[in-house]
Amino acid sequence: MAIDWGTIKSLLIFFGPLLLPKAISYYRSIRAAPHLHNLKVAPLSPSLVRAIAILSAVVLIFLLRILPIFSPENIFTVTQSRLQIPTEVLFNRLSSLRPLHTLTPFDLALKNKFASLESRLLYLQFGPDVLGNCPFCNSDDPTSYLYYAIPSIMTPHVFNLVVITLVTSNLFSGSKAAAWRTPATISAVVLTVLDLYFTSSFNHQVNSARLRLPDLDLFFWTSRLLRFISLAVLDLVLAGVIYLTGTNRAFVTPPSPVERIETVMRGLGNIKGKLNAAGVVKNTVTRDEGLRGRSNAYWGHEVRLTREMMEEEEVVRGMNDALENRLDIKALERDAEEYTKGVLGGLMAFNAGPVSAIPSPAAATPATPTMEHQKED
Repeated sequence: MAIDWGTIKSLLIFFGPLLLPKAISYYRSIRAAPHLHNLKVAPLSPSLVRAIAILSAVVLIFLLRILPIFSPENIFTVTQSRLQIPTEVLFNRLSSLRPLHTLTPFDLALKNKFASLESRLLYLQFGPDVLGNCPFCNSDDPTSYLYYAIPSIMTPHVFNLVVITLVTSNLFSGSKAAAWRTPATISAVVLTVLDLYFTSSFNHQVNSARLRLPDLDLFFWTSRLLRFISLAVLDLVLAGVIYLTGTNRAFVTPPSPVERIETVMRGLGNIKGKLNAAGVVKNTVTRDEGLRGRSNAYWGHEVRLTREMMEEEEVVRGMNDALENRLDIKALERDAEEYTKGVLGGLMAFNAGPVSAIPSPAAATPATPTMEHQKED
């Protein structure tokens, strides 16, 4: 079942030019999504922090499981023995490594199973627990060992699936984490199926002709290592995308039309409140004699100050210099018009239709007869 480097390189050469540009464009799109929707980076909610903490703890557990201290013992690796070594010699070496040079009951059970080469090959495929504890397994029927090994293979997958279901629950973590439930669940199921497939399809007879210990394919320990690493990577990726989604850094879902309408209506309500407050202040100033007098005095002072400033010699000289240097007056007028449209564009657009549609008094009023016509009549 191994894939050589030549095949991998051929696949990369063929699919690389097709997939790499799409991957780059997809990455740029998810990075630019927050800017397109005018979303600012937000702090993580407590529910998302809790979900990421649970995933991080599970990742740590999986990584600890791959340490040698938590890994099942491989008799051949511990005793540095080849596969075809006599059973007595093998377990004499193993007993020398045990306290008081005595074998455990489990070691004795394995010793009884190691009488045939087929059992040793199945030991490398399914591990010591399956070979030593299975009460109904027989080396003449290798499938029986697979049936006994399926629960132990699926246990970490099921546990991880339960964790994924919990942290992507809408009630537990909110809608942003719940959006990743389907992809995460599918990925977990795919890992489970692949693990079972590779275990069931492994040809344990490949080790029968290998005489040296380094040449043996230790399938059980290799698959166990890859199993926990793949589950840890899956949870780590899930925690990463939940973090990016929760902080609006990537994978942003645009707001629905209803949410956009509510946001616009809320903003219009705030503007209306400010305009009403400004109208109240203006009415108060206009009706109060003291305030009205102070306002008129202020604007009169401003008009007089501006007139005096425009009559100063330096200001007149500066204006003449600007005209002599051919200052682009039209560009200034155009910029001022654009600024005015930006500030009052909504009001101008609102008033343009009704005002233009209303006929002028001269056009609306029928022509009255002149004095000369009246005299003639």
